[in-house]
Amino acid sequence: MSTDTTKPADWKTYDQFALGIATNRLPPTDALAGRTLVLALPDFRLTLKPRTQHTIDWQEEGARGGQAQGDWYEAIEVAPDTFFLDITQAGRPTEALTVVLNTRTRRVLAIRCRIVGAEEAAGQPRVPQDFWVGTLEGGDATGLVPHATRDLIGLRTWQTYSPNHTYEHTYLSSERYAWQCLVGVQRGHGDVDLASYWKFDDEQYVFTFREFLIPVASVFFFDFARGRSTGKFLGVTGAGEVANNPAGAFMRKASQTVYPPEFGPV
Repeated sequence: MSTDTTKPADWKTYDQFALGIATNRLPPTDALAGRTLVLALPDFRLTLKPRTQHTIDWQEEGARGGQAQGDWYEAIEVAPDTFFLDITQAGRPTEALTVVLNTRTRRVLAIRCRIVGAEEAAGQPRVPQDFWVGTLEGGDATGLVPHATRDLIGLRTWQTYSPNHTYEHTYLSSERYAWQCLVGVQRGHGDVDLASYWKFDDEQYVFTFREFLIPVASVFFFDFARGRSTGKFLGVTGAGEVANNPAGAFMRKASQTVYPPEFGPV
């Protein structure tokens, strides 16, 4: 798969900046192994059957459909009863599916990242994302319904992924965020990229972004109560290969800008 050639000459590739970026990530869990999770989503019904810590069977019923056995997944318990599942499907090599679910409230947010060609992207980021809010079947859903939010607009955070990776985020608007590298191979680099923000529960958010200069997108679960960020990247390496890599950080709030209602961001 080709990579973009419009980036600055010293711009790092996805694999160059991602090396070691999972150092501070929460550990995976096999707590869901042996369970059957049926997700009711607006466009499809997805049955997940984790067999071991990293092996999953799945079946999708809906417009696209599909099923497979023995695909890769990883589950992180990011908060009590709340799991971040990342799934790669061998039959869909340019996609990855992330599911955030709470087994107590039965609330679900699913995010699909998919790599497209430059022609299809038409000047937009080459890894668009789709979002679905749903529920876990088998009981009544309770609590907050995940929804797009403006809660983070104006917030600035520091994200320390490893001793060699610290980034600053500024959540500019409902559509964009700014980043700069404070520690790491990208030190001095920064940009403004497309972003999405979802509230999952109290002090819990799903933050995603889609870069313009290189084909990469990310999904992160923010737990402000514990100061942890857990996520993943899907993108194209400097060698043109598709890669889905984990990431995780210790997260600190740096400052908060409060906008007056007459000229707040979009």
